[in-house]
Amino acid sequence: MSIKILYVEDEMFLGKIVKETLEGRGFDVIMESDGDKVLPLFMEQQPDICVLDVMLPNKNGFDIAEDIRKLNDDVPVIFLTAKTETDDVVKGFKLGGNDYIRKPFSMEELIVRIENLLRVKKENMFIAAGETIAVGKYIFHLNKQVLALKEEERKLSYRESELLKYLYQNRNDVIDRKDLMNHIWGNDSFFNSRNLDVYITKLRSYIKEDAAIEILTIKGVGYRFVA
Repeated sequence: MSIKILYVEDEMFLGKIVKETLEGRGFDVIMESDGDKVLPLFMEQQPDICVLDVMLPNKNGFDIAEDIRKLNDDVPVIFLTAKTETDDVVKGFKLGGNDYIRKPFSMEELIVRIENLLRVKKENMFIAAGETIAVGKYIFHLNKQVLALKEEERKLSYRESELLKYLYQNRNDVIDRKDLMNHIWGNDSFFNSRNLDVYITKLRSYIKEDAAIEILTIKGVGYRFVA
């Protein structure tokens, strides 16, 4: 079954090029240009991913994304826009966007970003189901709370496992310390701040055999799990 993309764009010449290129790569593309018609189309078609232009007639892409998030928390959303202000980028992510591409863009960039978000969505489905995922050279068995490298297995504590899972789900993004503490312990007390330091040190020691993955400290903010 082909991947279904809901593509919303009012520049018809650009839209035609993007639609035909994506279809040439095997995607099933449903295109719409009127912002007011997008939500009914979304409910009818149940796409795997949405690509939304921000500036649209009748309803802009930000408002559409907000409506979509009320119905579905999981479908990836990519914004396309000629706007370059940081505030617009931040607004897009706060409304539930997963990625943001500035116009003009290359089709290869768009396709890579679509494929990346679909891969992350699939991996997160495995995580939700308690399956096994690859973390660099390691195999992370979520149900067993085991991190394995070749024949060597390390049993993780519950909180070590939850921390690694959260870092992996948010890999390559900057993660606020408070968000981590609230997710793992339910509050961001000083005591849990010290606990977090200890757990991060432990996880770093567990993954040290693979130089391609790393937990970076972002001073004054939190961490970034590079994978």
